[in-house]
Amino acid sequence: MPENGDRPGSDVLRQMLRDGRTDVSLVDRIVEDLARQIIDGTLPPGADVNSVELAKRYGSSRTPVREALLTLEREGLVDVPARRRPRVAPVTLTQARELYEIRASLHTLVSELIVSNADDQDLEVLHVWQGHLRDDAARGDVDAYFWHNVTFRQAEAEVSGNRQLTRLLSSLGLRTLQLRHVSLSLPGRLDRSVEDHERLLAAYADRDATLAAALTRSIIMRGLQAIEASGWSGLDSD
Repeated sequence: MPENGDRPGSDVLRQMLRDGRTDVSLVDRIVEDLARQIIDGTLPPGADVNSVELAKRYGSSRTPVREALLTLEREGLVDVPARRRPRVAPVTLTQARELYEIRASLHTLVSELIVSNADDQDLEVLHVWQGHLRDDAARGDVDAYFWHNVTFRQAEAEVSGNRQLTRLLSSLGLRTLQLRHVSLSLPGRLDRSVEDHERLLAAYADRDATLAAALTRSIIMRGLQAIEASGWSGLDSD
């Protein structure tokens, strides 16, 4: 049976999908496998999802597959139309822009709170993750960089000291991960991202809330601009 345990980001993805549950069902495994393939682009927007083939792959009936697809439909990653084959949900330009605007606003608040609330030990946690990002970028490892970047942002939310804000960011779901992976996969993005995060950490160290907030918004919105400029085939016009 497919299992993602040794792949980068598995713990992060499971935490997001299971919301603290420790039990693991077949449905969970199918959801994780398909979610990862959609996030990393193995299954691009518009791709068919064959439930019969999935049932064979997992050695199961079609019932767990249907349950997994409905879970992914609630996350916005899959369309399950009546009497038609499920497919990876398309992403419209408006959806992408709205998601990035929300993320930019929420993470701007995170950065302001970090300056106000985080101590030197908290900032050291961010420096540890930044070290992973530097190493990943040096190797050109997009997948490792992406998942470490996700963890960096989660660590920021935690050290901001606002639990409700952390939960709100988590509720944005998996669609944002799909777009972030696309953005970081584009040429030159890893090196630029590392440099941007170095400046952000320097602003935290200087306790400069205005600069930290501006850098965070710029970093996030630059990701959207990169997707738009790339002509990514998965992005539909409205």
